[in-house]
Amino acid sequence: MIDLPLSALEVAMVQAGTSAVDTLRDTTGFARRLDALGYRRLWYAEHHHSPAIGAFPPVVLTAHAAASTSAIRLGSGGVLAPNHAPVMLAEQFGTLAALHPDRIDLGIGRGPGTFDESTARALRRGAGPATDGEYRDDVAATLRFLVEEVALGPLPEPWLLCSSTAGAALAAELGLPVAVAHHIRPENTLAALDHYRARFSPSRWCARPRVLVCVETVCAETEEEAVRLGGPMNVVKAGLLKGHSEIPFPSPAEASAHPFTAEERRALAAFRAHQAYGTPETVVGRLAGLADATGADELMLVTPVHALTARLRSYELVKRHAATPSEPPRR
Repeated sequence: MIDLPLSALEVAMVQAGTSAVDTLRDTTGFARRLDALGYRRLWYAEHHHSPAIGAFPPVVLTAHAAASTSAIRLGSGGVLAPNHAPVMLAEQFGTLAALHPDRIDLGIGRGPGTFDESTARALRRGAGPATDGEYRDDVAATLRFLVEEVALGPLPEPWLLCSSTAGAALAAELGLPVAVAHHIRPENTLAALDHYRARFSPSRWCARPRVLVCVETVCAETEEEAVRLGGPMNVVKAGLLKGHSEIPFPSPAEASAHPFTAEERRALAAFRAHQAYGTPETVVGRLAGLADATGADELMLVTPVHALTARLRSYELVKRHAATPSEPPRR
């Protein structure tokens, strides 16, 4: 068992042979099922100009899911501050929090959400990448606008996303709970958390260090099936290792025929060793080990597999085998 809340990250993969409209339709069913299973929160990531991931604004998906569910917390994981005016972020998520009290999260990240330079510049209206100082000012301004100018009622719960000590340091300085992208840069997780806890300054948002760790998780009845389901994401990652971002999200059959190099296989195996793949017993054991190693207050699972049914099955298996007596899955 895992005596921690479990949450989910939705990256809205556009699967081979489907359309973005199909992906959007799946996000609704996904949110409703996770709500029924008793997951704590569901976050939506911001991406742009990718054939594998839909360019769906987190604020729009959050609003739609909040109207379609009853208990699960919803929000961004993350909305990318350099791409948006702070006052607009505050107005958007402040409005959602007023419409859905105590259910809205505002997870803020830094990256552009794209590997395409022209798209990144368009998002920034021609400006280059944000500096450390600009990013800090954007996050601080968003928080200030929430309190001083929006404040329609209950506020969204702010989180800062990080994958390095730099992001962890900003979360500590501003007194924000931190969501660590272990599913992107697992080698940085422990150092980032040490940095965060050592420098944390209490704020109106958070009285003590509070940690969420996001981990790539693929759970199936057999180890072989979990590996098969993880194949499509391996193809996308192998493309990124070569600097190719225009990689569509293939089917498991297409992924099984992909010619990985020996170097790619080693890199993918090393990455997977830090994540949670396998049978329910294996996955729950890995998640419990990660929780112990990081001292996390919450685990967030991201499951980039091809079919909605397989993705939901993974979340169902984890929840069933990880549920504690005090937090049974809802039916």
